[in-house]
Amino acid sequence: MDIKAIAQRIKGLREDLEISVERMCELCELSEEEYNALENGEVDFTFSFLNRCATIFGIDIAELLTGSTTSCLHAFAVERKGKGLKVDRRKDFEYLHLASRFYNHRIDPLYVKVPFSKEALEKPIVTNTHEGQEFDYVLEGGLKYTIHGQIVYLNEGDSIMFDSSSPHGMVATTESGCKFLAIVVKK
Repeated sequence: MDIKAIAQRIKGLREDLEISVERMCELCELSEEEYNALENGEVDFTFSFLNRCATIFGIDIAELLTGSTTSCLHAFAVERKGKGLKVDRRKDFEYLHLASRFYNHRIDPLYVKVPFSKEALEKPIVTNTHEGQEFDYVLEGGLKYTIHGQIVYLNEGDSIMFDSSSPHGMVATTESGCKFLAIVVKK
């Protein structure tokens, strides 16, 4: 992901739509310093921030990431195994957006691979928040979640649904890592 190019698109769209930096800060719930660092491409983006910007600008997140209008479909869109739009959301995790070409999708289905790290398993889990709700279903391996200040363990076939404005994060508990399906429901 080219952070500088995406930052330029965000700034260009904000200016084209005549949205002030102050208003973007309000809408993104960020300080002006935090927002400017993102818009200037000085720090990496979170998925939540990119999703929020795309919503504010009235475009699909894929358009924001790639700079081109996607061949969005109105009736259906198929993603083949191992395909999807790669999303850089969290270091070392792999994300594939499985509905990026579907026009005006109201959910963000993500195929997520979490690598195992003994170090990460022993440290406090890094958390984040975003608007809406999230449903995660473990396909392979296991996860240790911290959610709303509690620890929850999930294994293959287990699922969790939560208000994603609550601080949450996860690490793989199995040496082979973990694969899960995350469905983020937009607010």
